[in-house]
Amino acid sequence: MPHLTEEHSPQTILRAGLQAAGGPVALACSFSVEDVVIIDLLQEVDRSVRVFALDTGRLNEETYEVAEAVRERYGIKIDWYFPKREAVETLERSKGLFSFRESLENRKECCRIRKIEPLGRALEGLSGWITGLRREQSVTRDAIAPLESDAAHGGILKINPLTFWSSAQVWEYAESRRIPVNRLHRQGYPSIGCAPCTRAVQPGEDERAGRWWWENPEHKECGLHRR
Repeated sequence: MPHLTEEHSPQTILRAGLQAAGGPVALACSFSVEDVVIIDLLQEVDRSVRVFALDTGRLNEETYEVAEAVRERYGIKIDWYFPKREAVETLERSKGLFSFRESLENRKECCRIRKIEPLGRALEGLSGWITGLRREQSVTRDAIAPLESDAAHGGILKINPLTFWSSAQVWEYAESRRIPVNRLHRQGYPSIGCAPCTRAVQPGEDERAGRWWWENPEHKECGLHRR
């Protein structure tokens, strides 16, 4: 696997990752500003890379709006994956609509049903997947590498082209290219997930402080990016 550093651009990391994967690769898109930046970069690097998204059933309207704007801007098909109906129905019938706020165990159960299981289906048959992870985002991500073997998903390659970029660099690119941006980002939401699990951050808080804000920082991952 090639050694990539801060000196390498996201385009270089993407090209290296696509070559190293040696097979089909797709972008997991949550329609964050990072993910839309990567879609824009892929127009230069490789337009054939598939884009998929997870519809948890609890997304913000603003997320759907930017998804449509992205689809129209780039003329791309977005492969949506949903959680299994039976699992969601069983969860909500047995524990109600907000069980994820009652305990870490319950929150992980909800994420497992709504995110992790659909992701597993989305990654079937792939040699690699692309994410918008950045080291600067949180304490749970400060050791990520541009290219990683994803043991949680059979050892496929995980490509993180924005690993070394700061939030300022992401926004500079987004504004220079005038890409579609989720309206919530400009309302104090640097990180956007499911609507009931996301709030705006306060001055001085880290970027993911608004995700599952009732939990400790070291727990603030849904399981999509297990290490």
